[in-house]
Amino acid sequence: MAVKLYGIAGSPNVRGAMLGLAEKGVAFELIEVAPPFKTDEHLARNPFGRVPVLEHDGFMLYETQAILRYLDQAFPGPSLQPVSPHEAARMNQILGIIDYYLFQTWSGTIAFERLVATNLLGRHSDEERIAAAVPMARLAAEAVEDLNAGPYLTGDTYSLADIRLLPHFQWFRFTPEGEAVLAGKKRLAQWFQLASERPNARAVLQQ
Repeated sequence: MAVKLYGIAGSPNVRGAMLGLAEKGVAFELIEVAPPFKTDEHLARNPFGRVPVLEHDGFMLYETQAILRYLDQAFPGPSLQPVSPHEAARMNQILGIIDYYLFQTWSGTIAFERLVATNLLGRHSDEERIAAAVPMARLAAEAVEDLNAGPYLTGDTYSLADIRLLPHFQWFRFTPEGEAVLAGKKRLAQWFQLASERPNARAVLQQ
């Protein structure tokens, strides 16, 4: 069963898919593509021009959360979704917060402007764009801190919510705004220390 993942290894969304593949024990080929992604013939079926894109025996799938759910259903290995209805609902709630609020501010704006724009694009950070993102970035952090059940986000089960958050948390904490927003979030700090020390997480996050 040939599995290919299209994207950039440093992207937090691509790393989320890589974490899911690693946890399920799925061997895959990472095919590095450069923006604009819509020009790549393999990614032409993604109208949004975003990565990652997963290809499994000719089946193409985009959107990180959809990829993670597919991996958990299509491959053997440890389940990445809680059995308890309450834990499963909490996982879905946290995934929604990550996809709709946290990603756009933590990674899509603040980390992008502080890390990508300055180091890869050769331009100064857009300070106005960063400032506008900080309130929602703070609210998202407070929401996940409040919902964090420990030891993992939904309780005892290492789930898709943990996999989805890990790469964004790692990126965000390297920015001045991330350092300020995450200060005092003790449960999130404990969670990150535990989750990031998992062998698969260490391997993926170092790429």
